[in-house]
Parts: sequence; structure tokens; C-alpha cells
Amino acid sequence: MANKNIVVLGGDGIGPEVTAWGNDVLKNIADAFGHTFSFENHLIGHAAIEATGEPLPDETLQACKKADAILLGAVGHPMYDNDPSKKVRPEQGLLKIRKSLGLYTNIRPIQIFDELAHASSIKPEILKGADILFFRELTGGIYFGEPRERQENGEVAIDTMRYSKMEVRRIAEKAFDAAMTRRKIVHSIDKANVLESSRLWRETVNEVAKNYPEVKLIHMFIDNAAMQLIKDPKQFDVVVTGNMFGDILTDEASQIAGSLGMLASASVGDSVGIYEPIHGSAPDIAGQNIANPLATILSTALLLDISFGMKEEAQAVIDAVDAVLKDGYRTSDIAGNNTPKDKILGTDAIGQQVVDRIRAAVTT
Repeated sequence: MANKNIVVLGGDGIGPEVTAWGNDVLKNIADAFGHTFSFENHLIGHAAIEATGEPLPDETLQACKKADAILLGAVGHPMYDNDPSKKVRPEQGLLKIRKSLGLYTNIRPIQIFDELAHASSIKPEILKGADILFFRELTGGIYFGEPRERQENGEVAIDTMRYSKMEVRRIAEKAFDAAMTRRKIVHSIDKANVLESSRLWRETVNEVAKNYPEVKLIHMFIDNAAMQLIKDPKQFDVVVTGNMFGDILTDEASQIAGSLGMLASASVGDSVGIYEPIHGSAPDIAGQNIANPLATILSTALLLDISFGMKEEAQAVIDAVDAVLKDGYRTSDIAGNNTPKDKILGTDAIGQQVVDRIRAAVTT
């Protein structure tokens, strides 16, 4: 039996809707397996700006530092997208919490459920068997490099791509460690033919690879990787790459899983971790009870596994999601042309289907 404290950051848009079901799944897992999970809700993003003027209030940050794990919904609002001049922005809260908690590794598993092969624009025969684990560096690169400024009366903008060997080494080691438990292939993605930071990246990854002689290391340029990911996703096992490249590639990889609504992620470092879906705040569908909560629910499986070491509990969540899909239930984003209308469910209904299967599996 374990006692754990989980901070829930609903955030913006559909975030509160989907985290509500992540929260409910975790409560039911705790009940089923004899654990005690306590939950605290705190503000981040646009919701926090509206309430406090800050995208990451100190109260939120302090609560997160004391937590055993953090479940995050989504951050973002269109009013900021339409006005680039705004100085305080929701995404600043996300970047700050990653930096403050030392969350330098973003882990994104890309694995298709057989029942969702039709939901992708890629041919099923290309998809079948694809199982990729992305390691995206999260606290360095162009999103954090300095200088970062406007010059010449705002006519020129500068962003800096900066990496240190330490930053590359620590995420490369995590990627190689993971590869040792899988097919023992690591693809390192960079742009070393053009960028000095990528040449440092490649050099450092090569140094780390010497400590893992059983792992096959393949270097690939980002432009080729983007093409190969769609052409032949099965060639990839573990992928390690920088912040911006990983941001782009993992969103592209949503087509392998069929929808952004199916992709979970973990942001971890050496202490507490954040677990979140990768689909964003989707403000256009917020409050309509149509958002897909399955990515958030699958994120709770990562939380149970990585932060709590509860592999059986994590598998129970995955099995429940799989059972719901096998029974033909879908949200609108993953429904096919032949999906019966009575099988297309809203956020709350499909979330309840998952919870019901967790309860049924444990009682039997």
C-alpha cells in the first residue's frame, strides 16, 4: 500500500475536462489496489493569468515541488495567439515549471492500438507493428537559449539554439537505457550538416553510445527523419532529439496513433514528473463534452509506472483503454466512417467506460 500526493493542473481549454477523468481513473486504481492517493488542484496558464496575473503562481510551483507526481491538462488560449505583443503568456508557465522542476526529458510513446488503424491517414500495413519511444530534450535548445530578443525597432528577431554537452549527455543516457529494454536501436535526430549545436549533439551522443555497445546507433537529419517517420515508422525504436525537433516530430507522429487525442507524455528529471496529453488546449471544443480523454488517461498509466513504480496498476489502465476500443467505443476524433452512432461517445461517457472496466477487472 502506498500513500501518494498528486497535484492536478487542469489549465486551459479542454484541460480541466480531460484531467477530471485522469483524476477519476487514479482514484479508482488507488481503491482497487489498496493505495491512498490525495489530490490538490492548482492553476497554470491562461486560467492562472486571469486569476493572479501570473502564468505560474508561486503557490502552484511550491505545491508541485512537494508532490509525488503532477497531472497536467493543457495550456494555451487563442487571445495570445492573435496578439504576439502580449508580454505575459500561458506558455511561459509551462516553460517555467519545466525549468524549475528540472524536467529535462520528455518521453512520448507512440504505439497504435490495432482497433485505431483506420483513424490514421497512413495505410494500415505501414502502421502495423509501429512502436516508438521518443526522448525529447526539454529544458535547452532554441526555446530557452539567449539572446532572445527583438532588434532594430522590432524589425529583426533573434532566437538562440544553445546546448551543452551535459544537457545532451543526460538525455542520451536515458534514451540508451530505455533502448536496452527494447529492440536496442537508437535514432539520434539532428541537423549536424548545418548547425554547430547539432554537431555538438552528435559528438556527445557518439560518446554516450560507447557505453552501450549492444545498442545500434543511427544518426539522421531532421528533414529525413520527418519523411522516414511517415514512410516507414516501424524502423524506429527509441528516438532521441532536441527540444524543437522533438516538438515537431512527436506531433507528426500523432498520425501513427491516429489522433493527438491518443498520445500520452511524461516530462521527467531527477525528482517529480509531469504527465500530460500532447493535444493542447483545443479551446474551440472546450465545454462541449466531446474532447478525447484517453490521452490523459494513458498519461496516468505513465505516471503510475514511472513515478510510482506501479507497473501492474499502469497495465490495468492500458488494458481498460484497450478493452473500451475493442468494444467499439470511440470519441469523434477517432471514429471511422463505419463506427455506429451509438458507439461514438463524449468525454464523460468514454471516461466512464474506462473506469467501469478498471473496476470490473479488479473485482473479477
